Amino acid sequence: MNRFFTLRPGRISHRSGLALQTEFLEKRLREDAEILILLEHTPVVTIGRGVRSFNPKVPCDFFARHGIDVVKVGRGGDVTYHGPGQLIAYPIVDLNMIGRDLHRYLRMLEKILLETVGCFGIKARTVEGRTGIWVGDKKLASIGVGVRRWVSWHGFALNVGGDLSGFDTIVPCGLEGVRMTSMARILGREISLETVQDQIIHSFGRVFQAEYLGEYDYQ
Repeated sequence: MNRFFTLRPGRISHRSGLALQTEFLEKRLREDAEILILLEHTPVVTIGRGVRSFNPKVPCDFFARHGIDVVKVGRGGDVTYHGPGQLIAYPIVDLNMIGRDLHRYLRMLEKILLETVGCFGIKARTVEGRTGIWVGDKKLASIGVGVRRWVSWHGFALNVGGDLSGFDTIVPCGLEGVRMTSMARILGREISLETVQDQIIHSFGRVFQAEYLGEYDYQ
């Protein structure tokens, strides 16, 4: 990859986000259309391929009563929550450019996240044997990817805003005792999602050594 576009549809449902991913995944399989989709989701719990049974911390009807969707998804990983204030990134890129090395791809996503939060003065780290990034013993960002014919989809979620209450309904990433944090909680102030998106774009281009061509002309 030496060029990429972004698509920033704002706050949309997980179903709409999945439809966008599928559309651009098929586009990338047919033509040169590397793209980074950046968005927020309305409240949703997603269940990855590795989950055998979903055991929430709340009664099963809690989600429907509070307008939280629960969906099974085609990514790796366990259970996580997405909602307002969280930056979601779905890179649709050809992994042939890195030798079809999925492990390397995950490390590149972690590097983008580390560099991004570092620009805001947050010193995060990775943990051996676990994807994502952490500050102290708290998780700041999660990663769960899918691959179709060596084109990536799904991606990562970075907690930007301070409201993490949605995570209290689940065992995040299937890790008992894990605690989540956000950039706002660490810094003691809110940050606009757009500002963090801009830094993600810059770091994505640097890590993948790719030229940013701006917003995709999507009608």
